[in-house]
Amino acid sequence: MILWFTIVVIAVAVVAGVLCIALGLAGKVPGDLTVGAIALIELLLLAQVVIALIAPGAGNPASGSVLEFWTYLVSAILLPIGGVVWVFLDRSKWSTVVLGVVALAIAIMVWRMQMIWSVQGA
Repeated sequence: MILWFTIVVIAVAVVAGVLCIALGLAGKVPGDLTVGAIALIELLLLAQVVIALIAPGAGNPASGSVLEFWTYLVSAILLPIGGVVWVFLDRSKWSTVVLGVVALAIAIMVWRMQMIWSVQGA
């Protein structure tokens, strides 16, 4: 993994998470802003897949468990999809909060992926 890209993904996920939770607690239903923020996170995660596929061949192999890394990455990719499905099924302020929780969970998962990739035996 690339450290600066990890920091970008985490920063976007935290901002999106705080935004969605704040809007949800303010009573706003999901809209283009909240779903778009989650879609941006999904695009960044898909870019992370490409990076993770190319990195070992470019001399940046994972130092931890590759299986654990990919399990985190696939799970992180599925979370935004599940969150958006939730939004379509329940158009309430609480689904906006759920999007925020999804974004914050992804931020934590991406940090863990960085640890697995770069810290021996993580």
